Amino acid sequence: MHIGYGCIAMGDHLMEETKLPRREREKERQRQEMLEAALSLFSDKGYHNVTMHEIAGKAEFAIGTLYKFFKNKEDLYRELMLEKSEEFHAAVRKAIEEQEDEVEKLRNYVKTIGEVFRAHVPAIRLYFSETHGASFNMMAGLDSELRKRHEEFLQNLTSIFAGGIQKNRFQRISDPYYLAISLDGIISAFLFRWIEAPDLHPYPEDPETILNILFKGLVDR
Repeated sequence: MHIGYGCIAMGDHLMEETKLPRREREKERQRQEMLEAALSLFSDKGYHNVTMHEIAGKAEFAIGTLYKFFKNKEDLYRELMLEKSEEFHAAVRKAIEEQEDEVEKLRNYVKTIGEVFRAHVPAIRLYFSETHGASFNMMAGLDSELRKRHEEFLQNLTSIFAGGIQKNRFQRISDPYYLAISLDGIISAFLFRWIEAPDLHPYPEDPETILNILFKGLVDR
């Protein structure tokens, strides 16, 4: 969140940036370099083991310049997480909107998440640590904001299932929101295992591997 997922959702960002005055573009470039340096250090060493001096050094800026952009490490971390989480959700929203059929929306959703995670592991680790309440809940406001965004995305998934049920693409076997939670939970389980042991538990290349758990279930009728 994702978070180098910026590469996926960066197109609009770059277009907006080119509209800024040259001095503002330069400030934004510096800010992004600082955030990426912080992301790299947080991922390698853990949030609590990184200092602002280390971030400034890795980004090759004076410590005073870093503090012109961010009040402290918590402020930097907050901006990093919120920005990357928005980029991540923007990429997945786009993947859903590219399809008309509800089944294809879900296929594109599962596929895109895998692509985002494979390309941006360090950022995803930080994103998961926040949204799933691991070791970084030092800021209740940040945790609340990320969870709010996650809930909004669950509502997007819910609307896909609801639309599919209405069109008889899906059976009315459960509340659409429960279906959204189920798919989100299955994907999260695959991703957690992949992050822990990518060689042993790779995220499935074929979306059907995950979707068929919902589409076909376990009982042969």
